[in-house]
Amino acid sequence: MQILVLPGDGIGPEITAATRQVLEAASKRFALGLDFIEDVAGHESLRQYGTTVRPDLVDKARHADGIILGPTATADFKDPAHGEINPSMFFRKRFDLFANVRPARTYPGLPARLGAFDLVVVRENTEGFYADRNMEVGSGEMLVTADVAVSLRRITRACCNRIARVAFELAARRRQHVTIVHKANVLKLGDGLFLEECHAVAQASPGITVDDIIVDAMMAHVVRAPQRFDVIVTTNMFGDILSDLTAELSGSLGLGGSLNAGTQHAMAQAAHGSAPDIAGTDSANPFSLILSGAQLLAWLGRRRQVKKLEIAAGAIDRAVEAAIAAGEVTRDLGGKLGTRETGAMLAARIAS
Repeated sequence: MQILVLPGDGIGPEITAATRQVLEAASKRFALGLDFIEDVAGHESLRQYGTTVRPDLVDKARHADGIILGPTATADFKDPAHGEINPSMFFRKRFDLFANVRPARTYPGLPARLGAFDLVVVRENTEGFYADRNMEVGSGEMLVTADVAVSLRRITRACCNRIARVAFELAARRRQHVTIVHKANVLKLGDGLFLEECHAVAQASPGITVDDIIVDAMMAHVVRAPQRFDVIVTTNMFGDILSDLTAELSGSLGLGGSLNAGTQHAMAQAAHGSAPDIAGTDSANPFSLILSGAQLLAWLGRRRQVKKLEIAAGAIDRAVEAAIAAGEVTRDLGGKLGTRETGAMLAARIAS
């Protein structure tokens, strides 16, 4: 089973190395037969090849069983005509990775300021207000005059339906509760369509408790009592904001796993950015990408019906929990370890 590894920019190579070490330990312990193929995307690719994403890399990604993408300096890549392509956006759009699945939970050993909770944000990933992915050609943003900008928001019935199905299928494996987050009181057509499709999927999902909450009220509810939520499903921009909030409420954005999944491909990706200010200091927390890698294994296990992949994913999750409880963490979580040592100690936990 081949995994394409793209370390990315900033802290990307450091946390990707730690993630690979952990996944290699899991592969050995559970006889997964993972074959890691490493290549470049982002600034290093731009330096070597004049483009952040080259055509032969796309072919490698297409034929791989899964992708691990380290953080990339997306704000630096402004001109696709000169090879400055946002790798994250590119792979999400090219392989139709429509579901961004972002778990957030508290851990013993870290302060739980709002009490213990365990939830997942399921975010639509391919349309909405995101100007770089809601048009076939061109951008969803237009400068009409020097003083007037217009942003288009695309919402389609098909995309609403499929993200709702991901959320309800996930809830069926968890605590059987879905919360639909929307702004249909103002965005009557777009979010009205989203709400309609989510409720249609709910009708075909007996046994799942369903509620819906307007997005601004949801921000208040989730900081007041996050434990009341299980699976949250929402549109692209609302989900982007809400998933960062819930990850931070769990203790750190560095604990936020993130999987971008479609029907044929999936890509593990840390929930945070490339943090160039701490690149090369051996201080970055690798847990976000490690937990994302575990999500990728679990997705592959369900898709391929290979139970040991799901078992390995669970072992990584439990090892992270045990490491946090033992204080085997980086300084941002109150520990004393560097990135390399954190990855090595976690890999050792999994191997034992």
